[in-house]
Amino acid sequence: MLLVLATAVVVVVGLQLLRGLGLPGWANPFATETKDRSGPVLLKSIQDLRRYEAASGSFQVIVDLEQDAKFLPGSLRGKRTLFVGNGTVDAYVDFSALGSGAIRVNADRTAATITLPPARLERTSLDTENSYVHATERGLFDRFGDFFSENPNDQQRLYVLASQKIQDAAAKSGLRERADANTRSMLTNMLRALGFTTVTFTEPAQ
Repeated sequence: MLLVLATAVVVVVGLQLLRGLGLPGWANPFATETKDRSGPVLLKSIQDLRRYEAASGSFQVIVDLEQDAKFLPGSLRGKRTLFVGNGTVDAYVDFSALGSGAIRVNADRTAATITLPPARLERTSLDTENSYVHATERGLFDRFGDFFSENPNDQQRLYVLASQKIQDAAAKSGLRERADANTRSMLTNMLRALGFTTVTFTEPAQ
């Protein structure tokens, strides 16, 4: 155990010195090089949109994720990450759900009654460019391992947690209610421009 700890300390200190000296990549045996060999973008499908994007909310969340080992102190084995996630959630009304009797007009075309489905929420669109790791605390073994390998699953897990928390917050934020109000206002103004003086909205039967 003492030999492992001593080796880890020597490697960590050595790598820190190499980074501090600002050596070029060829002089640093631990330097990495990134090459983009991605293929062309493939268009899989195109769909017509039959819905009204009625409202959009911007959210920010700080994810505090801590991972500990059961039988080792945090100074040796453990990791705590503070991740700042920024994202948006859109609310929309699906007009494709309107049936044939969803819009009823009186004989002289002055009043209209519309059965409007409630607004729904899109999935969270996480802004990866403006989402970032604010701080990380790692045990000695974790710092040693991070110099030699990167785990993309850790970053993906932070993205998933941030998206879930933003989605939950959007559901409680009144965003759907705002989208309902905006959709009704849009339809009311459009129908009044066509000569209707009374516009009434009802909810679909459960």
